Amino acid sequence: MPMMSFIDSYQKNWALRYIREAKAEITAAQNTPYMASSLILEGVRKAQAAVYFSLGDPASAELIVHEALEDSQVVEDPVLRFLVEMERTVQMVAIIPESERDKAMKEAVELVQMASEIVSLFTGEKTD
Repeated sequence: MPMMSFIDSYQKNWALRYIREAKAEITAAQNTPYMASSLILEGVRKAQAAVYFSLGDPASAELIVHEALEDSQVVEDPVLRFLVEMERTVQMVAIIPESERDKAMKEAVELVQMASEIVSLFTGEKTD
């Protein structure tokens, strides 16, 4: 039995598009070292957007994540904790020095893979 999606087709299509683009950005970063830093950042941002769209309302998700970041308490909810960690990874990748590009690439690959699994789960579509 196919999994029922809890988001509408608009959100689903954007989630799937962003995850495809995130994967393409990471692949391009691996193949184009002189542009890697900007491609890695674009890839993690698109992966984040894909997750937000797969959750329903991206603007609300982003607002909740930023409020949780501002609140210095430990985040108990596992989904919110993941979203906060994803935001922290995006912020880290944005400021990481060129000399640590390999670290940024490793973080980006992991984030995109996790985002892909989440998008697949919430959309009911394979993302590989």
